[in-house]
Amino acid sequence: MDLRERFDVSQAKVEELRRRIERLKIDLKAVEECFSRGGGKGGQKRNKTSNRVTLRYSPMDLVIHCERERRRSVNRFLALRELVDQIEIRISPETSERLREFEAARRRKAKRSARAKEKYGADAPTSRLV
Repeated sequence: MDLRERFDVSQAKVEELRRRIERLKIDLKAVEECFSRGGGKGGQKRNKTSNRVTLRYSPMDLVIHCERERRRSVNRFLALRELVDQIEIRISPETSERLREFEAARRRKAKRSARAKEKYGADAPTSRLV
């Protein structure tokens, strides 16, 4: 994997990712990258080009897939950013911004659930669609 290639994202985002990789001491030579055909919505461009990116980081046994965008270069960047997020969660959970977002969402959901139980009782349905 090489960060010198031009990604179709802002240079500031690439630099921020590069700093995170250096801080976590991730060896990009250990990242295996392969491409396959995408699927789903997107039409001919997505179904005929190999824009799905799979990154494997064998030292931690991580596999990341990304086919969110039509362009391969953007999918490469997004997959690498997700890989760095997962490595940071495992190596340094106290500095992980992503883990903080997960924890904040978990707290919001728990608070919402507690309010609903208080209002409707413990045996009330959790969904209003019932």
